[in-house]
Amino acid sequence: MAIKPLRFLGSSLDDLRNFPDEARRAAGFELRAVQEGFEPSDWKPMLLIGRGVKEIRIHVLGEWRVIYVAKFRDAVYVLHAFQKKTRKTSRHDIDLARQRYRQIGGNL
Repeated sequence: MAIKPLRFLGSSLDDLRNFPDEARRAAGFELRAVQEGFEPSDWKPMLLIGRGVKEIRIHVLGEWRVIYVAKFRDAVYVLHAFQKKTRKTSRHDIDLARQRYRQIGGNL
């Protein structure tokens, strides 16, 4: 199986680069697995954002999240990357990921 390229939308690449080194490495490892067609080790579906959208959960030096969609043939799209500070994902983070999902033609 061919490795899908990563496409970062909006500020998601810069946001990911701002993760602590260990959390950033963990995110990179998980995204590589997704590129190769595997599931991340810890994830959940994000149906509020759209069909096929998933959240990678990273538990290193805090709680970190990478929201992506891999259902398209051409690439794995990283919609958003952020530090999670509360139990519930904020409305701002959901709305931002949803807006970016729509940019690539995703449907809710």
